[in-house]
Amino acid sequence: MSSLDDLIKKAQHLRSEGHSQGQIADELSLSMETITWLLTREPGGIIPKDVCIDWTPVSSNARLLSHSAEMLSVLYQSPQSYRTEQEHRIDTVIGIAVSGIPLATVIAVNEDIRLAIYHPAKHSVSEHPLGSMSGNFSLPMGGNRCLVIDDVITSGNTLRDVIAYLKKNGATPVACCVLFDKRGISEIDGVPIYSLYAISRID
Repeated sequence: MSSLDDLIKKAQHLRSEGHSQGQIADELSLSMETITWLLTREPGGIIPKDVCIDWTPVSSNARLLSHSAEMLSVLYQSPQSYRTEQEHRIDTVIGIAVSGIPLATVIAVNEDIRLAIYHPAKHSVSEHPLGSMSGNFSLPMGGNRCLVIDDVITSGNTLRDVIAYLKKNGATPVACCVLFDKRGISEIDGVPIYSLYAISRID
């Protein structure tokens, strides 16, 4: 997707297929504000400052996706993280739907630990949306030390929500790992964030 027109067409197409704005934002790796602007294009409206990340060549290739997950795992385990072995221990890898799921699955297999899936609030069509754990891909969270996996940090709100959810349910979010960080966030509510790539827009 190299042009604004392409992004608009893709956003409109996804909406026509019944995707929520939150799902469209995830599909295009853009903020909710940017998606709203792309879909409405209100005259005189302020154009959001955002960066589009198209990682389809990797996300659609199982081998490359697996290598990306392995890089996230190595990043988390790196000596620069300055954690003790006990602090480093994780019991469960949580993939944030949708793009975090395949990455988390590979990490869970490689580390031989449990997998859980989190559905973010922005995917909900409820009037009062809330994030939630998948009923099919989850166990009781109490006492678990969790590593949260996603593809892109756009605003940080989704990670903030899952961290709050885990703490509320008696789990310990040890860290969050993402491929791309568009905000330069190193921690959220005391939980460290590890990103493979920091994306900056210079105006």
